[in-house]
Amino acid sequence: MQILAELPLVTEAQQAAILAAPRTAAAHRQLLASLPALNAVQTGGAASTTTLPASLSITAWNAERCLFPEDSARLLAQQAPDILLISEVDHGMARTAQGHPTAEMAEALGMTYAYGVEFLELDIGGPTERPFCTDSFNARGWHGNAILSRAPFLRVTMLRLCNHGHWFSSDEMPADPDQPRVGGRMALLAVVPSENGPLCVVSTHLESNATAPHRAHQFDMLMDEVDRFAPGLPVVIGGDLNTGNHLPPDFDHRRETLFARATLRGYDWSASPEGTTTRPSLITPHPTRRMKLDWFATRGLTCSDSLLIPALDPKGKPLSDHEAIWARLAFR
Repeated sequence: MQILAELPLVTEAQQAAILAAPRTAAAHRQLLASLPALNAVQTGGAASTTTLPASLSITAWNAERCLFPEDSARLLAQQAPDILLISEVDHGMARTAQGHPTAEMAEALGMTYAYGVEFLELDIGGPTERPFCTDSFNARGWHGNAILSRAPFLRVTMLRLCNHGHWFSSDEMPADPDQPRVGGRMALLAVVPSENGPLCVVSTHLESNATAPHRAHQFDMLMDEVDRFAPGLPVVIGGDLNTGNHLPPDFDHRRETLFARATLRGYDWSASPEGTTTRPSLITPHPTRRMKLDWFATRGLTCSDSLLIPALDPKGKPLSDHEAIWARLAFR
């Protein structure tokens, strides 16, 4: 896995190849392998300390594009985070003013960052996103996950959780024609130094447009990668696991099998705060459906406190369709 200061832009020739490709899983796998930006991790920002404390403040949040990076940084700063695990954050998208919200938040919070591309977006956004677009094109078109840390990373990697083109092809699994994309769900993994030794931190985003067995398989893959990447280290996995999606009629997260499978491998879910984690937002105005999608899974750590953080600015403007989740963790 390459670690880069800048991710290579998608060339005009690559864009043409994407548009000309058949909408099949085989074609998608070839496209995914051919795009360097989707097979690398970008790092940047500046750490504000050399070592994280023994008592760790950790927040996970699906930022829903991160339309408002300054407001988002102010919201997240309230818990003085040592680690932020962010999903659904843009880079070079018209709907977020072609900016790099991860880098903007890292600068505001005095943190270093790692950013990985989940999807290359082939359009500027859906109907509720277009009013926020500042251009008719995407400068980069990237949408992904990030880890922000007050201390420098000891090592970083990315794990692609699927490559068949869930949002591109239709021959292996149904695709979403309203959100054409190249890429797939993924996880970023990093090892960071703390006063009690190194710690593995993971930002992930599991598939929404899938069943519980599919998400359980993705989480199995992630746990396997943690064991390879950071054997024996304490670990916190945080993110939007999309639990309950495509589980009609009640979308009950308790019917997901990934929880029990992770528990059998030594993971603990108790750092996840109580309550549903979704809300109506400017992009996702669903007025009634409230779900519990966002979780911490820990191993080798204890939790002394946790909190659900409403994703609102001081005037009540929603910053995302997900609340942030926070926990105070320490080595067991």
